[in-house]
Amino acid sequence: MAGDDDGGREDRAAAAAPHLPLARFLPYRLSVLSNRISARIADLYERRFDLTLPEWRVMAVLGEAAADDRPMSAQEVAQRTAMDKVMVSRAVARLIAAGRVDRAVAAEDRRRSVLTLTAEGRHIHDAVVPLAQAYERALLDRLSPRDRAALDRVLSSLEGVDLAPLGRDGAASPPSGDGDSDTDAGPGPGNG
Repeated sequence: MAGDDDGGREDRAAAAAPHLPLARFLPYRLSVLSNRISARIADLYERRFDLTLPEWRVMAVLGEAAADDRPMSAQEVAQRTAMDKVMVSRAVARLIAAGRVDRAVAAEDRRRSVLTLTAEGRHIHDAVVPLAQAYERALLDRLSPRDRAALDRVLSSLEGVDLAPLGRDGAASPPSGDGDSDTDAGPGPGNG
């Protein structure tokens, strides 16, 4: 009965296969939650301003930099938003074509180009910001003050974690710090 023997091997192999319960896997949960929130906020401005989520992220970063009178390069925007350089490049190209962003040669380094919001871009930025802030308030109002403080504390801890690449064997590098569970967040969530 070789067939029965083969079925037993398949059952054992399936039982030994790694299982990843996504409902409890932090990188997956953070990604899904971020996508849900971002999609909902994007609904607020996509139709009204013909603005995609990557375009808004570029404009938001440039708007924040403008408050400090600090133009940014596309590379700095990519770093600040954690978006892929190609995605940033496409968003910037579309924003420039729409007259919302201007690209100029940096005064301090003529090899570097910098991005700034145009008057039109500033107008749209200033219209979207209150919508985004109202959505954030509505979202946070669903949490107790204690949960809001805990969320802020946990997010700050995770943002401070060194997201060093995984080793060749797939094991994460060990956490830094003294091992105190309240202050040592351990390995980061990655981009799972």
